[in-house]
Amino acid sequence: MSVNRTTTAERIEAELVAPLSAQGLDVEAVELTPAGKRRVLRVAVDKDGGVTLDEVAAATREVSRVLDESDVMGQQPYTLEVTSRGVDRPLTLPRHWRRNLDRLVKLTLDDGSTLKGRILGATDETAVLDVNGKHREIPYARVQKALVQVEFNRKQKDDE
Repeated sequence: MSVNRTTTAERIEAELVAPLSAQGLDVEAVELTPAGKRRVLRVAVDKDGGVTLDEVAAATREVSRVLDESDVMGQQPYTLEVTSRGVDRPLTLPRHWRRNLDRLVKLTLDDGSTLKGRILGATDETAVLDVNGKHREIPYARVQKALVQVEFNRKQKDDE
């Protein structure tokens, strides 16, 4: 059952990449989960600088149009949710790192160690973090998991 769901999610993502890319958006995740007699289709989108509510609304209309013109969802009813990429999603691609510059991130490395640092820069291969005042270049290949940390009381540069 889960293999079929994965295949369907992959087919849905393949159908959505080009039309959403034309709107300047990246498809970050497609999740299809059962919910009683219906299914819930969640599509997460993002772009450099983040997405606005208007862009999410436009993406929702485009996803709905694409799915209406396709047979990928079959005949079973579904609920569509289009969202922006949340901070709770792991950083898995170089663009995720780039889009979170100056944010605090917690990493688990391939040797099991963890560290926290602020993202100073990101290339296609590595991220540069400020870890306790020292710059560390971390290859993505060493990162097992990376999550942005929510900061409630951090002063912005304009506030200082």
